[in-house]
Amino acid sequence: MGSQDVLSETTRLASSSALLQILFRVITFGLNAFTLRYVSKEMIGLVNVRLTLLYSTIVFLAREAFRRACLSGSTKRNWTKTINLLWLTVPLGLCWSLFLGWIWLQLLEVPDPNSVPYYKIGVVAFGLSAVVELLGEPFWVLAQAHLFIRLKLLYTSILVLCYVMYFMKFLGSPEATKKSFPVSRMTDLLPNLIEDQTVVDWKEARLTWSFFKQSFLKQMLTEGERYVMTFLNVLNFGDQGVYDIVNNLGSLVARFIFLPIEESFYIFFAKVLERGTDVKLQKQDDIAMAAAVLESLLKLVLLVGLSITVFGYAYSQLALDIYGGSMLSSGSGPSLLRCYSLYVLLLAVNGVTECFTFASMCKEEVDRFNFVMLALSFTFLCVSYFLTQWQGSVGFILANCFNMSIRIAHSIHYIYNYFKESSYRPLKGLLLSPSLIFVYIISGVVTVFSEIFLCCDKGWLARLIHIVVGALCFAATLITVFFTETKLINFVRTQFLSRYTKKET
Repeated sequence: MGSQDVLSETTRLASSSALLQILFRVITFGLNAFTLRYVSKEMIGLVNVRLTLLYSTIVFLAREAFRRACLSGSTKRNWTKTINLLWLTVPLGLCWSLFLGWIWLQLLEVPDPNSVPYYKIGVVAFGLSAVVELLGEPFWVLAQAHLFIRLKLLYTSILVLCYVMYFMKFLGSPEATKKSFPVSRMTDLLPNLIEDQTVVDWKEARLTWSFFKQSFLKQMLTEGERYVMTFLNVLNFGDQGVYDIVNNLGSLVARFIFLPIEESFYIFFAKVLERGTDVKLQKQDDIAMAAAVLESLLKLVLLVGLSITVFGYAYSQLALDIYGGSMLSSGSGPSLLRCYSLYVLLLAVNGVTECFTFASMCKEEVDRFNFVMLALSFTFLCVSYFLTQWQGSVGFILANCFNMSIRIAHSIHYIYNYFKESSYRPLKGLLLSPSLIFVYIISGVVTVFSEIFLCCDKGWLARLIHIVVGALCFAATLITVFFTETKLINFVRTQFLSRYTKKET
C-alpha cells in the first residue's frame, strides 16, 4: 500500500471514528444530563472517579504498550508471533485486575454504604469488564494494522463478539485473498507454537517492554489527578463528582475529534516513516507527505482548540446550567470549565505532536523519553497536591496545563531536530495569520462583555441573545479561517471530505 493510499485510509479511519464517537456520546450525554438531576454528587464521584480509574488503569497498563509496539512498522511480518504476543494482554490484565482490585478494596477508604451502596460489587464488576475487553485485543490490532474502516464496535463483551463475527465472515473471503491477508483461519488468531522458531518476535517484545514503561508513566500523567483524589483524599466524593462532570463535559471535543485523529494518524506516521532512521536516508516522497500532513494537523487542532478556549470562557456557566442545573452552574463549576477550555487547547496540540513523536522514535529514544516521563509524573503529582491545597479542584486543571506544556515543548524540540536537516518545516502549522489572531481577540472580548450583561440570571431572552452574539462571532471566525488558511481548507476538503463528495457524485 502506497503512502497516498495509507493517508487516504487513515483520514477515512479518523473521520469515521469521530462520527461514531459523536453518535454514541450524544446518547451518553443526554442520559448524563438526566441522571445529574437524580443522582447524588457522592455517587457520581465514586463511580466516575474511583471505579472508572480502576477500569482505565487495568486496560491501559495491560494493552497500551502492546498496541504501540505491534502497530509499528510494516504489516509484512510473522503475524503468528505477533498474535501470540498480543494474547499476553489477557493474563496480564487479569493480574493487574486482581492486584489493583485488592488495593481498591483493602487499602482505600471504603465509602459509607448508606450513601454509596454496593461498593465491593462495583470493584469486582469494573475489574471483570476490563479483562473481558482485553479478549478482543488481537482482533483490534489486526484490524487497525490493515486499516479496516467499516469495523467499528460497541463495548466489552459486544466488542469481542463483533470482532469474532467480522473475522469469521472476512477470513477466506475473496476480499481477504485479494488483500493477501496474513491470517486465513480463525484458529490462527489463537496462540500457536511455531516449529523450530521462537514463540514471539523478541524485537517486538523488547519494543513492547519499552512502551510498557512509557505507558505506565503516561498513565500517571493522564489520570494523575484521579490518583491524587483517590489515594490522598484531597477532595471529598461530592467535589470529586463535580470535577469529573466538568472534566467529561470539557473533554467532549477531545474525545470526539482529537483522540480519533491521534489514534488514526499514529498509524499513518508509523507506516510512512522508518522508525529511528535519519530523514535523509528515508524516501523523500514519504518525508514530504509526512511533513505536510503534520503541518496541516497541527493547524487543524490549533484552530479547534483555540476556538474552544476563546468561546469556552464566556459560555462555561451557561453550558453547565443547561447541562446540570444549579448543582453545576453555581460554586466552582464555571471556574473549572473555563480553566479546562485552556487545557483543551494544550491537549489538542500535545496529541498531534506526541502522535508524530512516538511513531518516529526508535527504541533507544523511547527508553530515554521514559526518564522524562518519570520526572514529569513525579512533578505532576507534587504540583497537583500543592495547587489543590491552594486552589481546590481548579488546581488539578492548572497542574495538567503545566505538565501538558512541558510535554508539548519536548515534542516540539524533537520534531524540530527531526526535520532540521531537511527543507521541511511542519511546525509552521502552529503559526496563525495576524488577521485571524485579531478576530479571535475581538470575539473573546465581545463574548465576555455579552456574558456580563446578558448571562446567566437575566432570563431566557437574555441568554438567547448571548448565544446569538457568540454564534455571530464564531461565524466571523470561520469566515476568516476560510480566507486565510487556504492550505488547511484544501487538506480538509481533499482528505476528510472527499469520501462524502464522491458518494454524492
